[in-house]
Amino acid sequence: MLDRLLEIQVECYAGHRGEQTPRAIVLGERRVAITEVLDQWLAPDHRYFKLRGDDGDIYLVRHDVRTESWELTMFDRAAAASTKKEEGKR
Repeated sequence: MLDRLLEIQVECYAGHRGEQTPRAIVLGERRVAITEVLDQWLAPDHRYFKLRGDDGDIYLVRHDVRTESWELTMFDRAAAASTKKEEGKR
């Protein structure tokens, strides 16, 4: 049995070459605008994007080119990163 990642909705912008770049992700009722594409790379069956949302959080999403579906593969809350830095200073 395969584990399914969290499927999400992604609003994209198709660039001049037609490649889709995420502009917003929708997690249930919550919409997060993308303020920055931090990184992107290709795998044989997926395209990956490391994104910063307007909430300051970091999202790693992947696009399955075969099924045209999007999945959230990693999430890093900005507040948690700030708390860890503050704890390290003590």
